[in-house]
Amino acid sequence: MDQVLLRGYLATLYEIPTTAGPLRVSLDGENTTDPRGMPEILMRRFALLTAYNPRSMLLPRRVNEGRHLVLRDLLILGCYRVEPVVGSEGEGEGTFREPCWLVHGMDREEAIAFGRVFRQNTVVYAQDGRPELIVTDPTADDVGRTYQGNWRIRA
Repeated sequence: MDQVLLRGYLATLYEIPTTAGPLRVSLDGENTTDPRGMPEILMRRFALLTAYNPRSMLLPRRVNEGRHLVLRDLLILGCYRVEPVVGSEGEGEGTFREPCWLVHGMDREEAIAFGRVFRQNTVVYAQDGRPELIVTDPTADDVGRTYQGNWRIRA
């Protein structure tokens, strides 16, 4: 995978819902951070999935929204609890923002399968305080190839 693209994926800011309000995190934290000190939500098993812009191809807003709702419906039919999350590339007004779903308790292989079906380059999977970026597009890299991340809590 292109290193610039990989750094961009790891630096993406996610606004994860918690009872105390949105928790802003990225996957580019220090590898020395002990995950046991992380907020409880980050210690759970979950995936972050989107149906927007397959293979980085920008689609019209209505098409993206329709795909995203189909993804949500399939996840709910699969008995998953989902919550909306927003991923963004940085701070400020002109920032690229893309909705995704936090899928509680999802199995890693199923997250990869959803990423492939919706033609995503990667998906985020987390378990026991350790996030990973998993390649799901066979044209970008080997499907299932993992780039280990570390949570970084943002203000």
